[in-house]
Amino acid sequence: MANESGGVDRFMVTLQHPLKAGVEQLRKAILASNPEITERVKWNAPSFCHDGVDRVTFLLRRSDRLQLVFHRGAKVRDDSAEFSFQDPTGLMRWQAPDRGVISFTDLEDVESKQAAVVSLVNRWVQA
Repeated sequence: MANESGGVDRFMVTLQHPLKAGVEQLRKAILASNPEITERVKWNAPSFCHDGVDRVTFLLRRSDRLQLVFHRGAKVRDDSAEFSFQDPTGLMRWQAPDRGVISFTDLEDVESKQAAVVSLVNRWVQA
């Protein structure tokens, strides 16, 4: 896949996380869904970018789950109060008006949410 990163490939080889298979599954599905989405390592995890800006990043700190953080860059933006995004799936837990998190507890959870998450990622990077 042209939008895969060798840096993320190398990171994935060394990743030791109980839900590594879920990370890889979501990574492949997200990258396959949109050639404009690229990836790199951020926060010691795979991160998806659009137009060179990190937009969705895995959070792998806990061993009992994996999370995807939907954000608009590392810093809070001045227009955060005006930003609006609708999550019809109800999967996101909102941390701020422009920062949401989706959690996955196991591979079955990843598989059941994958289609909805890929759709949300594509909508998010365009928002």
